[in-house]
Amino acid sequence: MCDPLEKAIQKVGSQTALAKVLNKKQGHVWNWLNRDKKVPAEMVIPIEKVSGVSRHELRPDIYPLPEKPG
Repeated sequence: MCDPLEKAIQKVGSQTALAKVLNKKQGHVWNWLNRDKKVPAEMVIPIEKVSGVSRHELRPDIYPLPEKPG
């Protein structure tokens, strides 16, 4: 299974391309992917907007899927 951040990177084109649209350095994206193992909370919505990868996929701990009634 592909990591949601990897999926976002692929949709945008590269770590460098994602960093550029987020006004970050490529090293930030690399750190999220390899060191931190998660997207910072403040970057979830911007990444969702540019990549189409949902906030639920990127950080389910912050944005869980709503429970279905019943």
